[in-house]
Amino acid sequence: MKNRIDYHQASPEAIKALIALELAVQRSGLDLRMLQLVKMRASQINGCAFCVDMESAEAMRAGESFRRLAAVAQWRDSALFSGPERATLAWTEALTELGAPAARDSAMSAMSRHFDARQIGDWTLAVAAINCWNRMGVGFRKAIL
Repeated sequence: MKNRIDYHQASPEAIKALIALELAVQRSGLDLRMLQLVKMRASQINGCAFCVDMESAEAMRAGESFRRLAAVAQWRDSALFSGPERATLAWTEALTELGAPAARDSAMSAMSRHFDARQIGDWTLAVAAINCWNRMGVGFRKAIL
């Protein structure tokens, strides 16, 4: 599949801002393996093949197992994920699929059991960042090379 447009060339200042957001997320102190699970799940929901491919490779480099990566799409039915991981995956889904306010309330309740306000803010920014990257990848048909 061929790229529609190279978004780095089409809007370099906006991409610089998005990269700055991504770097802020990386420096926030969030658990790297959990962050990769969040990025994988949002990318799966959004149908961004490029991002799923890239994030799965990053997750493996961060020490994530193939078994857990394969199960992340069905995390609710898997015993492979901890309470904090389950909370962040539920939060990721609630913020990626914005149509269900009750799901957001439930997910926020779970997040509050495992994280403080700053951490919840950082997880929220992480979800926002990957959703933005997904929309760029899907919109501009970013190709897997």
